[in-house]
Amino acid sequence: MKFIDYYKILGIDKKATESDIKKAYRKLARKYHPDLNPNDKEAEKKFKEINEANEVLSHPENRKKYDKYGKDWQHAEQFEKANQQQQYQRGSQQSSSGNFGEEDFSDFFSSMFGGRGGSARSGSNQVKFKGQDFNAELQLDLKDVYKTHKQTLTIKGKNIRLTIPAGVENGQTIKIKGYGGEGINNGPKGDLYLKFNISNHTNFKRDKDNLYTNVDLDLYTALLGGEAVIDTFDGKVKLKVKPETQNGTQVKLKAKGFPVYKKEGMFGDLYISYQIKMPSNLTEKEKILFEELAKLR
Repeated sequence: MKFIDYYKILGIDKKATESDIKKAYRKLARKYHPDLNPNDKEAEKKFKEINEANEVLSHPENRKKYDKYGKDWQHAEQFEKANQQQQYQRGSQQSSSGNFGEEDFSDFFSSMFGGRGGSARSGSNQVKFKGQDFNAELQLDLKDVYKTHKQTLTIKGKNIRLTIPAGVENGQTIKIKGYGGEGINNGPKGDLYLKFNISNHTNFKRDKDNLYTNVDLDLYTALLGGEAVIDTFDGKVKLKVKPETQNGTQVKLKAKGFPVYKKEGMFGDLYISYQIKMPSNLTEKEKILFEELAKLR
C-alpha cells in the first residue's frame, strides 16, 4: 500500500503550525471544491486528497500518529492496535468541507485511522467559503457618465439595479459587494467586479477629469479681437477673444471639464485650442485690400 505524503498534498512542511495547515487547506479546498469545478473529475480527486490530508494534520492526535508511524506504519505494533480499536468508529460523518463518505478516503487513511472515526467531527466545524466572484462589462457612452444615473444589469439571469457614479473612466473596474455567487456551507456571497467600457463620440478629448477641444476662429476676430460662442460639454458659453490671437492659442475654462469621480460638485477644466481659419474665395476688392495691408508691414 503506497504511503501518502499529506504535507506535500497541502504544500506545507512538517514544521507547519495549526494556522499554516488551516490556511493551506482553506486555499486549496476552495480552489478544487466540486461546487466551483462541476464535472471536473481531476478537481474532485484533488479535493478528496486535500480533505483527507486536512482530516489527519488538523487534529493533533492524528498528526502525532502520522508523524510517528507514517512511512513505517505497517511495522508499528502500536499502530496496528490503534487500527483495531478505531475500526468500530467508522461512520458516515461529513468532512469539514463537503459531503464525503468513507469511500472517499484512501486505503492508507482507512488503515491508519480506521476510516473517518480517527477524528470524529461534527457538522458545526464545516468550513465556510465565500461564493464565486463574477466579472461583467458595461458599455457606455461618454455622455452617459457625465451625470450619476441608475441602470439595470442582467448578471447570470438576475436583474441588478445599480447607481453609476458620474466621472467613471474607461477601463475602470468597481467592486459591488455581495452580488456574486452563493457561498458554500452558508458562507458569504461573492462580489461583482464591473468594468466600464466607455466610447467617445463627442468633439472632446478626455484626460481624467479634464477635457480638450479645438475651436475654429475666423481670421478677422483673431486679428481684431471680439467674441466667440464656445460649446462646452453641458452647454454654450461666450468668450472674449483678445486681439492678435495666434493659431493654436490655448484657453482654460475652469471647472468646465468632466465631473470628478465620487466628488460631488467638483469638475476638471476645459482646455480650448483656437484654430484660425483662413478666408477663401476672396473677391478682387479683398485681394487688393490684403495687398495694401501687406505693403504696410
